[in-house]
Amino acid sequence: MDNTPAEKVYVAVGNDLQDGFKTLEWTLRKWSSHPISIVVLHVIHNISKEYVYTPFGKLPASAVSEEKLEVLKKFEQKKIDKLLSQYITFCGKVKAEILKVKNIDEPIQKLVLDLISELQITKLVMGFTFMKSSSWKSKSTISGSFYVFQNKPDFCEFYLICGGKQVFLKGQNDEGIMEDDQGVVVGKVKDKTPIKDWIEKFFTDPSAHSSKRNSRFSPTSSMDLDTRNSQNQWETHVGEIESYFQLLGSSDLDEDNNHDQDNSSPTESDMPEYIDTDSNLCLAEKIESLRRKISEAQQTVQMKRKEAKENVEKHSKAQWILSLCSQRTEELEGWIKEEVKMRMEMEKELEAEKEHMSEVVNDIEESKSRLGSLVELQNELSNKLQISTLAKTHAEAQLEKAVRIRGEMVRDIEELRRQRDVLNRRIEFCREKDAISMVAKVNELSCGYREYTIEEIRSATQEFSESLRLKSGGDWSNVYKGRMKHGTVAIKTLNSSTELSDEVFHAKVNLLGHIRHPNLVAMVGFCLELKCMVFEYMHNGSLRDMLFSSHGSSFRTRSRALRWHDRVRIAVQVCSGLVFLHLIQPRPMVHGHLSTSRILLDRNHVAKISGYEFPQEDRDEYVSDVGLDIWAFGVVMCELLTGKNWAGLVEEAMTLDKAALVQNVDKTAGDWPLDLAEEFAGLAWRCLSIDCEPNTDLNISRVMENLDKIKNRADALMARGGPQVVSIDDDTDDVPRVFICPIFQDIMKDPHVAADGFSYELEAISEWLSTGHDTSPMTNLGLSHTGLTPNRTLRSLIQDWQNKTSVQ
Repeated sequence: MDNTPAEKVYVAVGNDLQDGFKTLEWTLRKWSSHPISIVVLHVIHNISKEYVYTPFGKLPASAVSEEKLEVLKKFEQKKIDKLLSQYITFCGKVKAEILKVKNIDEPIQKLVLDLISELQITKLVMGFTFMKSSSWKSKSTISGSFYVFQNKPDFCEFYLICGGKQVFLKGQNDEGIMEDDQGVVVGKVKDKTPIKDWIEKFFTDPSAHSSKRNSRFSPTSSMDLDTRNSQNQWETHVGEIESYFQLLGSSDLDEDNNHDQDNSSPTESDMPEYIDTDSNLCLAEKIESLRRKISEAQQTVQMKRKEAKENVEKHSKAQWILSLCSQRTEELEGWIKEEVKMRMEMEKELEAEKEHMSEVVNDIEESKSRLGSLVELQNELSNKLQISTLAKTHAEAQLEKAVRIRGEMVRDIEELRRQRDVLNRRIEFCREKDAISMVAKVNELSCGYREYTIEEIRSATQEFSESLRLKSGGDWSNVYKGRMKHGTVAIKTLNSSTELSDEVFHAKVNLLGHIRHPNLVAMVGFCLELKCMVFEYMHNGSLRDMLFSSHGSSFRTRSRALRWHDRVRIAVQVCSGLVFLHLIQPRPMVHGHLSTSRILLDRNHVAKISGYEFPQEDRDEYVSDVGLDIWAFGVVMCELLTGKNWAGLVEEAMTLDKAALVQNVDKTAGDWPLDLAEEFAGLAWRCLSIDCEPNTDLNISRVMENLDKIKNRADALMARGGPQVVSIDDDTDDVPRVFICPIFQDIMKDPHVAADGFSYELEAISEWLSTGHDTSPMTNLGLSHTGLTPNRTLRSLIQDWQNKTSVQ
């Protein structure tokens, strides 16, 4: 196990998180093979005393209270702590710690050098943005890095990282160079500034930048033009001024050298005593020496004259430069005054902005207080909503439980109804069988009928009371309800304008009296004096009234509606009566005027045909009338299927196919089995087509065979508990059964609870009770009272369901 102590590497990072991550990543990669511990060095700067940064932007420090300033300090501290914790987390398994250093108005490069010396830092990795975290600019950041690099102790290894890559610092001539690992120069720092740059900086218009910055105060003016002219003049004379300064420097140097030479080497004129005292010199030599001295004096005079001339030129040039400088000084003073004026205007605008900001802060505080009130109101409403939601959930749970219990009860009631329907069908079958056997017995007794006296007829009709008249019209203009000893009868009398001989009347009575069939209305007697006939009484009236009155909204009319299997049975019974008429011997008969108004129903809803006529003499006419009966029977089948009156609309029915007829089935008949309804409609359409295809082999016997097959299938379905097929009426497939009124079989609008615990439509249950019923429509048990209670919960559920359905 390696027990080498971990070496500390100090990593200086700033506030840029991504650059800090890249700097740490480079450090970890650099010493990945050596055990190290990282010290994250971060400098904390003091908050400015003049400005503070708030969520509303940069504000003067005087505009923020001490309390809020403290909050801002805590916010900045929390932000820095979060930043440093992210740096520590990034180091992973490498040991890391944080070193926070407060900077108290000291240049950051000097602070780093002090830390290196104080902490004896041997390895320092500095991110490029570390210098930017202070108030330094980018150029100062580079120069600050060079300052640390040039002045660090020799024991410290310094690494500068920029964007996750190391950059190298080098000195070249008068400038520092910053290169990356590929030798590309990324930054430079110059140490010395030539006099030309200094002069250009001094004589450059300082208001150029301020004029750009304050262009909104002075767009374009004559002063700008003068400034540009003055600037061009200075740019023209910059070269001359620089050469003049260089000349001054060289002339000073020459004067110093000459002055030194004069002081160090004495001339011959300083030694006259030595020449005069030389007695050995000849006169010629003296003359030559004097000439030489005169020549040197002349050269000196010329040189002095030249120097005086040069001094005059220098003096004039100096005066020219001084005049330029004075002029420039005056221009600068004008610019300074303009700058001061602009600054005062800016200060005024700043004061106005401060006042506006104060108003904005006040508005914000007021908005905060309003927002606080709204939050309190929202919390209060939220609590109330939660309470109401819990109450609603509890109520819905109770309602679901009640609906579930009621659903079970409804299923039990449906089962009881199914059993009741089976029993009713068995009873109907027994009654029909008894009726057939009774007719057979009557036929065995030679179709007995009797002749009634005038007194018996008048007594039965209460002297032909209007209250007992059933209908009028046709040859038999009046039909009265009569009461005989053996039961109720229907008495038909001739119109007074109709003349009928006794022989014809006897023939008609003799014919009708011998016709006996379970599905034909039987004649039970006659009165010769009054020319009237007595028929058995049909308690449920005509099939027309039964079909077309079942579409009303009242309970009485809805309860009379014929179910689909009853309609199939009635069609079979009517067809059976027609078969008997068409095949009767020795002379077949046709009805000729078959319609739902001539089909009557007894108390057990057994269908019987009335209004049949004498048999036909002509064979061709008989064949034509047989087709007419088949066509009329097709109309009856259409009306049984659809519940519509097709009188005068047969042509429209012929344009429809059987699928169209099936789509128009009578909804009050219940759920027709789809295949059975299609077969029933197809047979009706074939009967209607006999008028268009007279040569067809369709006869009433074949129609009867097809109807028997349909009836057998219907009986089989009902024996199994009803049709297990999809309802043709798609409008109420998805309606919850609890929303359906048990009486109207429609969605309830105003549900009320009765004493039996079931909900009914108010109109339906009110009519049920007003007609004298004191038992439950669902259970047939006695009601303890007749009071009704509004079921508002169920009505609300129905309304919600209807709204959702309408939106979908």
